[in-house]
Amino acid sequence: MPRVHDFCSHLQNAFRARLSQTAVPENKMNLALSRILYREGFITSVTRGSHLGPDGANYVPTTPDNVATRRLWLRLKYKNEKPTLREMACISKPSRKISGHFQDLQRIAAGRPVGIVKPLRPGEILIVDTAEGVVELQEALRRKLSGQLLCRAF
Repeated sequence: MPRVHDFCSHLQNAFRARLSQTAVPENKMNLALSRILYREGFITSVTRGSHLGPDGANYVPTTPDNVATRRLWLRLKYKNEKPTLREMACISKPSRKISGHFQDLQRIAAGRPVGIVKPLRPGEILIVDTAEGVVELQEALRRKLSGQLLCRAF
């Protein structure tokens, strides 16, 4: 299983280093997390590429022969020279998976803690792995889904 905490720490470190873009391994989980961050306005773009750089005009499909070198290139977003993503922290870990039912997700979104999970702050998103895929908390509530709490971004 792809490790969400690797993605979170890599992206947080890239923002702290003030990089314009960074690369993460290409897999379904990283792609889903990147798409959510793009949709929520934390990053500017998501592009497929190799370990050398984004593909550009000539797209190269991922095959079993080149899977080790394929990367997702994320263009990072800054506003007034400050990163849009200040903190990205994992909630579930490999040793401790934290799941939330629909009612628990409603309580977190309403500003109340559930177990060890703190409530959302203004401007913060929570990413949930549901049976229908990886979605943001508000989307999970709209579709009345429950699932494993992956990470939060602020």
